[in-house]
Amino acid sequence: MTHHASLPTTFAGFPAYDDQTPDETHIAVIGVPYLSPYPLGKSYDSQNAVSTIRQAFLTYKKTDHFDFDFGGNLLGETPVRCVDYGNIVRESESFHEYSYSITRAVRELLAQGTIPIVIGGDHGTTIPVLKAYDAFENLCVVQIDAHLDWVDERDGVGEGFSSPMRRAAEMPWVSSVIQIGLRGQGSACQKEVDDAAACGKSLLIRAEELHEQGVDEVLKRIPDVRNYYLTADADGLDPSIAPGVAYPTPGDVTYYQLFNLMRGLGGKGAPMGMDFGNKCQ
Repeated sequence: MTHHASLPTTFAGFPAYDDQTPDETHIAVIGVPYLSPYPLGKSYDSQNAVSTIRQAFLTYKKTDHFDFDFGGNLLGETPVRCVDYGNIVRESESFHEYSYSITRAVRELLAQGTIPIVIGGDHGTTIPVLKAYDAFENLCVVQIDAHLDWVDERDGVGEGFSSPMRRAAEMPWVSSVIQIGLRGQGSACQKEVDDAAACGKSLLIRAEELHEQGVDEVLKRIPDVRNYYLTADADGLDPSIAPGVAYPTPGDVTYYQLFNLMRGLGGKGAPMGMDFGNKCQ
């Protein structure tokens, strides 16, 4: 795996990866500071997002302290080995080569039984990450996002941040795509909405439905499967929590809604990984 081991700050103060890191790591954090700028239109600065996220999560570095949200220590009483594997280095200008390096890195982690947490970078990161799950069956992908992300192609790019859920639904090992927090306007036109509804895998849950029905009712609508993957776009969170996104719009998922959705997924099955990112202003 390609690493950048000399990080100034690690995620939540986790130890940084080095040659002595044992394979039996339970959770690995990987940074993807670049991905797929479209050749036309506005470009977004996602390079600094990875270091910003790491810095923000230093709040949780005291994992031996009591956490009132969790009702105990953050990582519980069972020893959990968490390691920050650094950033996946971009060694050429080729988007496809970099995308494959992400898939390869995640696949190596999954093969050794490690759960990856990927921080980006724009939301196109989800596509190469999910390609690494091709050895899984009936993987349920749960998306937290204000936008549908079902564009087939934009500016000649089919694997950019406008397309991750469409690409996910096309993967044979993905059995369902649950999209929570949809609101306002985004890249989707009526065709994309119709395509998502017709694919047979996608369940669309608007932000308003989440607020009206509550987390418990939304969790009941998520299929009961063995393995779950969570992908969260920062603009799926209310701007009071995540204001520095490209398209902040009020009315989306709150902190405790996201917290309880994640906890609820853990109660339904095995969380096998997640990614978090956005196009930054």
